[in-house]
Amino acid sequence: VGDMKEVKGTAASRGKVKGIVHIIDNAQHIPEFKDGEILVTYQTTIEFTPLFRKAIGVITDEGGMSCHAAIVSREFKLPCIVGTRVATRAFKTGDMVELDANSGVIKKIN
Repeated sequence: VGDMKEVKGTAASRGKVKGIVHIIDNAQHIPEFKDGEILVTYQTTIEFTPLFRKAIGVITDEGGMSCHAAIVSREFKLPCIVGTRVATRAFKTGDMVELDANSGVIKKIN
């Protein structure tokens, strides 16, 4: 999974951004997230909500159009792709990606 160049999911909130991904695998790591990063996580819960103010995009392994990440991303007008199943394993914190939430594709950029 770690050598994937492209990951697909459900486009839950439209838009397109390029940026650095930051994997947050549990709520303890939330304080490490920086302004302007792309949030990549298994799924978001209420304690992740402050990150939506800092993030430029959101990618999750789980969820559909009515999951927490999808709804909050639409409220914050952030590009969001949910239900990728593999994003937290396909990407590493620091990877540069293009998140295209119009087509539901995330591409790793070298």
